[in-house]
Amino acid sequence: MDRSGGGQAPGVKVRQLVPRLAAEPLDRPEFPVLFTQHSGYVWTALRRLGVRTRDLEDLTHDVWVRVFRHLDDYDPSRPIKPWLFGFAFRVAAEDRRRLRRHPEDLVEPFDTPAAQPSPLEQVLAQERRELAWAALEALELGRRAVFILHELDGCPIPEVAESLNIPLATAYSRLRLAREDFDQAARRLALRER
Repeated sequence: MDRSGGGQAPGVKVRQLVPRLAAEPLDRPEFPVLFTQHSGYVWTALRRLGVRTRDLEDLTHDVWVRVFRHLDDYDPSRPIKPWLFGFAFRVAAEDRRRLRRHPEDLVEPFDTPAAQPSPLEQVLAQERRELAWAALEALELGRRAVFILHELDGCPIPEVAESLNIPLATAYSRLRLAREDFDQAARRLALRER
């Protein structure tokens, strides 16, 4: 009876078998692939977070620099979009703080291409988009981030909370408040247009 190995075959140690499994890392996306697949998403996320059109290119670049620096921190078992959105959110928040220190006109017209069949449909669609953008602009940034991730990107609230580093209850609360704020802003803006 072999007392040294606890019932294992002579000469084979558990340490020799287990490290092979533990040493195999999960597949992390390569940066060029990640950039190619999700650069449009990052651009859109920044735009939705209120980044001005003229700053989009620079701030998108800033997001990707941070993603590159922290790519080793990414957990491949988690969805990539909420993780990327977290970077976009932080960059947009920093941009807002910078703009508060150096006041400029924060409101600018939204560039939306019109490709509808009839001129009337184009005008109505443009008005709806402008109303939605303006209502989104009216949301406080923390609420807006939760609203965008959940309502527009379809992320479950637990993933939203994790990507924004906030408690789950806070995420649910911000979503509820953001929905109310968005509805009120949309109604207020629609009445103003009449």
